[in-house]
Amino acid sequence: MEENISVGKILNFHGIQGAAKAGYSNSDIIANLKKVFLSREGKKESFTVQSVNFHKNFALIKFKEINSIDELLPYKGSNIYIDKKEVESSLDEDEFLIEDLIGLNAFDNNDDLIGVIFDVRTSNGNDILCIKPAEGDDKEILIPFAREIVPVVDIKKKKVLIKPIEGLL
Repeated sequence: MEENISVGKILNFHGIQGAAKAGYSNSDIIANLKKVFLSREGKKESFTVQSVNFHKNFALIKFKEINSIDELLPYKGSNIYIDKKEVESSLDEDEFLIEDLIGLNAFDNNDDLIGVIFDVRTSNGNDILCIKPAEGDDKEILIPFAREIVPVVDIKKKKVLIKPIEGLL
Protein backbone atom coordinates (compact mmCIF):
# COMPACT_ATOMS: atom_id res chain seq x y z
CA MET A 1 0.00 0.00 0.00
CA GLU A 2 1.31 3.41 -0.97
CA GLU A 3 1.68 5.79 1.97
CA ASN A 4 1.18 9.50 1.39
CA ILE A 5 2.17 12.47 3.52
CA SER A 6 0.88 16.02 3.47
CA VAL A 7 3.35 18.69 2.37
CA GLY A 8 1.00 21.64 2.04
CA LYS A 9 -2.56 22.88 1.77
CA ILE A 10 -4.49 24.73 -0.94
CA LEU A 11 -5.63 27.96 0.65
CA ASN A 12 -7.09 29.79 -2.34
CA PHE A 13 -6.67 30.43 -6.05
CA HIS A 14 -4.21 32.83 -7.70
CA GLY A 15 -5.16 34.40 -11.02
CA ILE A 16 -7.74 33.19 -13.52
CA GLN A 17 -5.73 30.26 -14.90
CA GLY A 18 -6.48 28.09 -11.84
CA ALA A 19 -3.14 28.31 -10.05
CA ALA A 20 -3.37 27.32 -6.38
CA LYS A 21 -2.14 29.53 -3.54
CA ALA A 22 -0.76 27.02 -1.04
CA GLY A 23 0.72 26.99 2.42
CA TYR A 24 3.63 24.59 2.81
CA SER A 25 5.99 23.07 5.33
CA ASN A 26 9.21 22.68 3.33
CA SER A 27 10.14 24.90 0.37
CA ASP A 28 12.65 22.38 -1.05
CA ILE A 29 9.99 19.67 -1.28
CA ILE A 30 7.38 22.05 -2.74
CA ALA A 31 9.83 23.45 -5.31
CA ASN A 32 10.50 19.95 -6.68
CA LEU A 33 6.94 18.65 -6.86
CA LYS A 34 6.07 16.61 -9.94
CA LYS A 35 3.09 14.44 -9.04
CA VAL A 36 0.73 15.18 -6.13
CA PHE A 37 -2.56 13.95 -4.75
CA LEU A 38 -5.43 16.22 -3.76
CA SER A 39 -8.35 15.06 -1.69
CA ARG A 40 -11.94 15.72 -2.77
CA GLU A 41 -15.00 14.15 -1.16
CA GLY A 42 -12.81 11.59 0.59
CA LYS A 43 -11.05 10.44 -2.58
CA LYS A 44 -7.47 11.26 -3.53
CA GLU A 45 -6.94 12.34 -7.12
CA SER A 46 -3.59 12.50 -8.90
CA PHE A 47 -2.33 15.75 -10.48
CA THR A 48 0.78 16.74 -12.42
CA VAL A 49 2.55 19.89 -11.27
CA GLN A 50 3.24 22.21 -14.20
CA SER A 51 5.03 24.95 -12.25
CA VAL A 52 5.78 26.21 -8.74
CA ASN A 53 6.57 29.82 -7.88
CA PHE A 54 6.96 31.45 -4.50
CA HIS A 55 5.28 34.71 -3.52
CA LYS A 56 5.62 36.11 0.00
CA ASN A 57 5.08 33.09 2.31
CA PHE A 58 3.04 31.06 -0.17
CA ALA A 59 3.65 28.68 -3.04
CA LEU A 60 1.78 29.31 -6.29
CA ILE A 61 1.24 25.90 -7.87
CA LYS A 62 -0.10 25.37 -11.38
CA PHE A 63 -1.47 21.90 -12.12
CA LYS A 64 -1.59 20.61 -15.71
CA GLU A 65 -5.13 19.27 -15.26
CA ILE A 66 -6.61 22.49 -13.80
CA ASN A 67 -7.06 25.50 -16.09
CA SER A 68 -9.58 27.77 -14.38
CA ILE A 69 -10.69 29.04 -10.99
CA ASP A 70 -13.87 26.95 -11.26
CA GLU A 71 -11.83 23.76 -11.73
CA LEU A 72 -9.66 24.58 -8.69
CA LEU A 73 -12.37 25.72 -6.25
CA PRO A 74 -13.53 22.18 -5.29
CA TYR A 75 -9.99 21.56 -3.97
CA LYS A 76 -9.81 24.71 -1.83
CA GLY A 77 -8.87 23.56 1.69
CA SER A 78 -7.42 20.27 0.42
CA ASN A 79 -4.12 18.99 1.68
CA ILE A 80 -1.41 18.38 -0.90
CA TYR A 81 -0.08 14.84 -0.58
CA ILE A 82 2.97 13.15 -2.06
CA ASP A 83 4.30 9.62 -1.88
CA LYS A 84 6.27 9.21 1.36
CA LYS A 85 8.92 7.07 -0.38
CA GLU A 86 9.61 9.96 -2.77
CA VAL A 87 10.43 12.25 0.15
CA GLU A 88 12.45 9.64 2.04
CA SER A 89 14.63 8.92 -0.99
CA SER A 90 15.63 12.59 -1.21
CA LEU A 91 16.68 12.86 2.44
CA ASP A 92 20.35 12.91 3.45
CA GLU A 93 21.64 10.26 5.87
CA ASP A 94 21.17 12.47 8.94
CA GLU A 95 17.75 13.79 7.82
CA PHE A 96 14.35 12.32 8.63
CA LEU A 97 10.69 13.22 8.61
CA ILE A 98 9.29 14.88 11.72
CA GLU A 99 6.52 12.26 11.84
CA ASP A 100 9.21 9.56 12.22
CA LEU A 101 10.04 10.97 15.68
CA ILE A 102 6.61 10.01 17.04
CA GLY A 103 6.94 6.86 19.15
CA LEU A 104 10.71 7.10 19.68
CA ASN A 105 12.08 6.57 23.17
CA ALA A 106 13.91 9.53 24.73
CA PHE A 107 16.96 8.78 26.88
CA ASP A 108 19.31 10.95 28.94
CA ASN A 109 23.15 10.76 28.94
CA ASN A 110 23.07 7.86 31.43
CA ASP A 111 20.86 5.87 29.05
CA ASP A 112 17.92 6.21 31.47
CA LEU A 113 14.53 6.30 29.78
CA ILE A 114 12.90 9.73 30.06
CA GLY A 115 9.77 8.82 28.13
CA VAL A 116 8.23 8.44 24.68
CA ILE A 117 7.80 11.18 22.08
CA PHE A 118 4.07 11.48 21.36
CA ASP A 119 3.97 14.75 19.39
CA VAL A 120 6.13 17.38 17.72
CA ARG A 121 4.86 20.95 17.80
CA THR A 122 6.11 24.05 16.03
CA SER A 123 6.38 27.29 17.96
CA ASN A 124 7.76 30.42 16.29
CA GLY A 125 9.54 28.25 13.74
CA ASN A 126 11.13 25.97 16.37
CA ASP A 127 10.11 22.36 16.79
CA ILE A 128 9.27 21.15 20.29
CA LEU A 129 9.38 17.46 21.26
CA CYS A 130 6.45 16.47 23.48
CA ILE A 131 7.39 13.53 25.68
CA LYS A 132 5.14 11.39 27.85
CA PRO A 133 7.19 10.56 30.98
CA ALA A 134 8.18 6.91 31.46
CA GLU A 135 6.99 6.83 35.03
CA GLY A 136 5.12 8.83 37.63
CA ASP A 137 4.02 12.29 36.55
CA ASP A 138 1.37 12.56 33.85
CA LYS A 139 2.64 15.99 32.81
CA GLU A 140 4.19 16.14 29.37
CA ILE A 141 7.82 17.14 29.04
CA LEU A 142 8.56 19.76 26.38
CA ILE A 143 12.05 19.74 24.86
CA PRO A 144 13.32 22.21 22.23
CA PHE A 145 14.40 20.18 19.22
CA ALA A 146 17.87 21.66 18.77
CA ARG A 147 21.10 19.76 18.09
CA GLU A 148 22.68 21.15 21.29
CA ILE A 149 19.90 19.57 23.39
CA VAL A 150 19.04 16.56 21.20
CA PRO A 151 22.43 15.54 19.76
CA VAL A 152 21.44 12.00 18.69
CA VAL A 153 18.40 10.84 16.72
CA ASP A 154 18.52 7.18 15.72
CA ILE A 155 15.39 6.29 13.77
CA LYS A 156 16.50 2.66 13.25
CA LYS A 157 17.05 2.06 16.98
CA LYS A 158 13.93 4.11 17.78
CA LYS A 159 15.70 6.39 20.23
CA VAL A 160 16.81 9.96 20.82
CA LEU A 161 19.37 11.22 23.30
CA ILE A 162 18.50 14.33 25.28
CA LYS A 163 21.31 16.24 26.95
CA PRO A 164 20.18 17.19 30.43
CA ILE A 165 20.07 20.94 30.94
CA GLU A 166 19.24 22.37 34.36
CA GLY A 167 15.54 23.15 34.66
CA LEU A 168 14.63 21.28 31.45
CA LEU A 169 13.99 17.79 32.85
